[in-house]
Amino acid sequence: MAGPQQAPHLHLAELTASQFLDVWRHFDADGNGYIEGKELENFFQELESARKGAGVDSKYDNLGDKMKEFMHKYDKNADGKIEMAELAQILPTEENFLLCFRQHVGSSSEFMEAWRRYDTDRSGYIEANELKGFLSDLLKKANRPYDEPKLQEYTQTILRMFDMNGDGKLGLSEMSR
Repeated sequence: MAGPQQAPHLHLAELTASQFLDVWRHFDADGNGYIEGKELENFFQELESARKGAGVDSKYDNLGDKMKEFMHKYDKNADGKIEMAELAQILPTEENFLLCFRQHVGSSSEFMEAWRRYDTDRSGYIEANELKGFLSDLLKKANRPYDEPKLQEYTQTILRMFDMNGDGKLGLSEMSR
């Protein structure tokens, strides 16, 4: 019988896109796209523990004060929740890849334009090879260096994030998440 799931170790070194996703999925326990409530408390406690382990001092002794300052700094839209783009600003993520991805398809019109451009076979799905083309173009546009293994890792990470039915391709409803 498996024990309780271990929290991914929050260290303050640069995370790969895949490690970032593991951290996100662990703390967004209900899968609603936000770290909030008890999830946020758990994340913050783990982050503080990592900061202490790395020798980073805080000017506050009270956990509530630390959390308030933290939310003021990182909760950009002040909704009391941490979303993926905000977490990408908190955790040192390799090349800030996920934030770059989210910003590129930020508006619904940009999203639909990207969808039509990269669904090259007009199947209604973005298959892995089409996604890889999208990510390659995105990285070039953002002036981010990459190699083939990195591009493959990013493609697999995006599939892990959004391919809810596990068919290896992204449907419109999965991508719109």
